[in-house]
Amino acid sequence: MKNIAVIGAGTMGNGIAHTFAQKGFKVCLIDISDKAIERGMNTIVSNLDRMIAKGSITEADKKATIENIITYTDVKDGVVNVDLVVEAATENINLKLNIFKELSEVCREDVILASNTSSISITQIAAVVKNPERVIGMHFMNPVPIMKLVEIIRGYNTTDEVTKKIMDLSVALGKTPTEVNDYPGFVANRILMPMINESIETLYNGVAGVSEIDTVMKLGMAHPMGPLQLADFIGLDVCLSILNVMYDGFKNPKYAPCPLLVNMVMAGKLGVKSGEGFYDYSESKKAEKVAKMFS
Repeated sequence: MKNIAVIGAGTMGNGIAHTFAQKGFKVCLIDISDKAIERGMNTIVSNLDRMIAKGSITEADKKATIENIITYTDVKDGVVNVDLVVEAATENINLKLNIFKELSEVCREDVILASNTSSISITQIAAVVKNPERVIGMHFMNPVPIMKLVEIIRGYNTTDEVTKKIMDLSVALGKTPTEVNDYPGFVANRILMPMINESIETLYNGVAGVSEIDTVMKLGMAHPMGPLQLADFIGLDVCLSILNVMYDGFKNPKYAPCPLLVNMVMAGKLGVKSGEGFYDYSESKKAEKVAKMFS
C-alpha cells in the first residue's frame, strides 16, 4: 500500500497528507478549489520548516516530502491507481455521504475507503458504498504530524482483513492505532466533548471565568491545555457539530450543547481560526488574552 489519496486540504487533510508523504508514501491531495489546495500546501511547508528549525528533519527530508504530494481538484483524477482513500472533509454528514457515493463509483472495488470523521457513523457512511466491508474510520488527532493516536473505527460490516491493514499502516506511520466500535463520538470525543461542554456550562452559569476554569484543569488535573482553550483550538463549530451528532445518536440530554456554545458559533466566534472564541487571538495564537466578551 504505497499510493494514498487524501480528500480535503484543510487542517486535518493537510496534516494527514504531510504525515503519509513524510513516511515515503505517494499522496494525491484533493480539494475542490485551487485556493484551498494552495493554503493546505503552504501549511505543510511551514510545518516542515518548523520541524527543520527544531532539528527533527533535514532540508532533504522536506524536499522529499513535498515531492511525494501531487494535488488535484477533481476526485476522479486524484484516485486513479490509489490503494487507500482517506476522506478528511468538513464534519458534515451529507457532504461525507456524497463524497463516499462518488468514491464508490470511481474507485476500484478493492480500494480501502477511510473516513477521518470524529463522530459520524462509519456504518452509515458505508451504507452508500458498494462493498461496504472496505469502509473504515481512521480518526487522526490534531496536529496530525505530532499526535500519536489514531482511532480505528470498525463499521458494522468492516472486515478483519481491512482492519488489520489499516492498523498495520498506522504503525508504519509511527502512530499508535486503537481499535474502537462504531457508536456516536467513538471513544475520544464521547469522553472529551461532554467535558468541554460542561466547562462551557460552568462559564455560562457564572461559576468561574475563562482563565480560572482552564487553570483549574491544567494545574489540578494535569491537562496540558485547559478545556476552553482546547475548544478554541479544535474549533467551536466542530465541537458543536460533534455534540449534535452524539445528542441525535443517544437522545441523552447530557450531550445537549450549551446555549452559549450555540450562540458563539452563530455569531462566528469559532476560536483560533476566526481570531476569537473564549480567547482573543488577534495578537497571538497562544490564548494569553481572554476575549472581551468574557473579560
